[in-house]
Amino acid sequence: MVVAKKTTTTRSNTNNSSFLFSSMMKCFSFSSSSPSSTKRSDEDCHDDDVPGKNRLQLTDGDHVKSTKHGGWKSMPYILGNETFERLATFGLLANFMVYLLKQFHLEQVFATNIINIWSGTTNFAPLFGAFISDAYLGKFRTLAYASLASLVGMILLTLTAVIPELHPPTCTKSQEHDNQCIAPSTSQLAVLFISLGFLTIGAGGIRPCSLPFGVDQFDQTTDEGRKGINSFFNWYYFTFTIVIMIALTLVVYIQDIISWSVGLGIPTLLMMFSILLFFLGTRIYVYVPPGGSVFSGIGQVFVSAYKKRRLQLPSDDVEVLKEVLYNPESKGLANMKLHLTNQYRILNKAAIKNVGEVNEGGSVSNKWRLCSIQQVEEAKCLIRIIPIWAAGIICFTAMAQQGTFTVSQALKMQRHLGPKFEIPAGSLGVISMLTLGLWVPFYDRIFVPALRKITKQEDGLTLLQRMGIGMVFSILSMIAAGFVEEKRRTQAITISQSHQVEPISVFWLAPQLILMGLAEAFNIIGQIEFFNRQFPEHMRSIGNSLFFCTMAGANYFSSLIVSIIHNTTGKQGQPDWLYNDINFGKLDYFYYLIAGLGVLNLIYFLVVARGYRYKATVPFQTEDTDIVIELSSTKHVDP
Repeated sequence: MVVAKKTTTTRSNTNNSSFLFSSMMKCFSFSSSSPSSTKRSDEDCHDDDVPGKNRLQLTDGDHVKSTKHGGWKSMPYILGNETFERLATFGLLANFMVYLLKQFHLEQVFATNIINIWSGTTNFAPLFGAFISDAYLGKFRTLAYASLASLVGMILLTLTAVIPELHPPTCTKSQEHDNQCIAPSTSQLAVLFISLGFLTIGAGGIRPCSLPFGVDQFDQTTDEGRKGINSFFNWYYFTFTIVIMIALTLVVYIQDIISWSVGLGIPTLLMMFSILLFFLGTRIYVYVPPGGSVFSGIGQVFVSAYKKRRLQLPSDDVEVLKEVLYNPESKGLANMKLHLTNQYRILNKAAIKNVGEVNEGGSVSNKWRLCSIQQVEEAKCLIRIIPIWAAGIICFTAMAQQGTFTVSQALKMQRHLGPKFEIPAGSLGVISMLTLGLWVPFYDRIFVPALRKITKQEDGLTLLQRMGIGMVFSILSMIAAGFVEEKRRTQAITISQSHQVEPISVFWLAPQLILMGLAEAFNIIGQIEFFNRQFPEHMRSIGNSLFFCTMAGANYFSSLIVSIIHNTTGKQGQPDWLYNDINFGKLDYFYYLIAGLGVLNLIYFLVVARGYRYKATVPFQTEDTDIVIELSSTKHVDP
C-alpha cells in the first residue's frame, strides 16, 4: 500500500446480523439515487410533481436537514399498504401450481414452465423498476403505478376463476382418470398471460421501491431517524413473516376447500384496500426526487475506459496518481470511500484526466469521458461479485422446486389430519418457513458464539462459508427428495391405482423441506448480507436487484432443464421422467440430476470464492486527510 501524507484507515464494523430481520434489514438500508447525481435545489424539488408538499430539504451535501412530515406519522399508511399488498400477492400466488393443474387442466410440464418463466421475468423486472424510479419517476410514482398494475393483474386473474368462459369446464373424476379433461382455449390462456404480465409490471415497481420509500420518511443524519429506520425494518419483516404464514395456510385453505373465486377474490380486495391506504398518506409522506441511477455511473466507467484504451496507465507513484487521476471530494450520502486497486486495472484508465475534461469548479465536463476513482472501484465491485452471484443460481434452482414438483408430490399423497381436515398441497411450504424461523435465532444465540471460539471470526463463519453451507443443504434436500419420491412411487404402483391418492403420508416430504429451510437460512441470508457488505452504500439497490436476478436465473434454468428432460427422456413409447402422472414418471431422477448439478456448482463456488477479494474502504477524505491508494490487490479471505 502506498500512502501520501497522513492517512486514516478503518475496518468495516458490521455487527453480527444473523437474525432474519436484521440480516435482511441491512441489505436494504440504501439510498435509491447516486450521490453524485442527486444534488438539486429547493426550486428543483418544487418542480417534482409528486402529490403533497412534503419534500426533503437538501443542502450542499445532500444531507437531510428538515422535513415537514414523514417519520412515524407516515408508517401506518406505508406499513399498512405493504402488509395488505404482500398478503394479496402471496395469497394470490401461493397455490398457483394447483390452480393451473386443477382449474386450467394444464399438463404438469407446461404448468411448471409457466410458473418458472413468469417467476423469472418477475424477478428480473426490479432491475428496470429501480432504474425508472431512480432516474425518472421517483419512488412514490413508481409505487403508485406499479400498485395499480398489480391490481389490474389480480382482477384479471380472479375473473379467470369467476367467469366460466375464462376457464375450461370442470373436469369429472372419470375424465381426469382417462386424461380427457378439456384444455384451455387460446383466448383463455391469453387472459391468463395478460394478468401475469400486469403482475410482473407491478412487482417490477413495488419490490425495489417499497423499502427505500419507507427509509425516505426518516432523517438518516439524526439518532432518532436512524433508530426509526431500524424499527421500521423490524416491523416490516415481522409483518412479512406473518403474511407468508397466513397466505400459505388460511388463504390456500380457502382456495382449496371453499372456492377459487373466493380464494382469489379476497387477495384482490385486500390489494384495493392497500392502494386506498397508500394514497391516504400522500399529504404526510416525504418525497425524494429522482436524481439519477447508479446503473448510469457504472456504464460511464466502461464507456470512458474504452474511449481511453490507448492511453498509458500512470506509474504507481502516489503523487503522480493524484495528479493524473480524477479523485474529487465526495459529498454524497455514502460515508465510505473505496481504495484504488490494481485488480482490473484497465478500468483505471476511465479516471485519467485529459485537458478540458475537468471544469474550473472541479466538475466533469463529460461524464462519459471521465469518471472518478470511486466510480471505477464501484464498477470493479460489480465485476468481482458476478462470479459469486452466478453460483447462487443452481442453489436457487433446487429451492424453486418447492412451488412446482413438491406440490405435485403432495397432491398424490395422504394429506388428511383427522376424518375431515385435509392439508392443502400448497401449504407444505410452511415447513421450510418454520425451519428457517426456528434455526436463525438458534444460530445467532448458540451456534455463532460456539463457532467464534473455534474460527476466531466475529460472525462465526465468513459470508462465503455460510453461502457454501447453504449449497450443501440444497444438495442434501434434492437427494432426500429423490429417495422420498422413489418410495412414494413404488408404494403407489404396488398398493393403489394411478388415479387414487396414495396412503403414504404427505409428511414424508418434511425432510426435504426442512433441509431446504436450512439451505435458505444459510444461503439466502448469506447472499443478502454479502451483497450488503460488498457493495458501497448507494449501490445496494444493485445488490437488491442482483438477489432477485439470482432467483430469476434459477427460474429460467429450471424451465430449461424441465423442457430438455421432457423432450429427451421416455423414448420408444415410455413415459418421460416428468410425465403428467408422476406415478409413471421418474421424478426422483430429476431430483438426483439437480443434486448432481449442485455438486458441480459447489466445486465452482469453492474455486471462485477462494479467489474473491473482499472490498476495503476508508473514510471519505476531509480537509486534513489525504486519500489512501492501495496499489496491490486487496487481501482475500479463504472461503
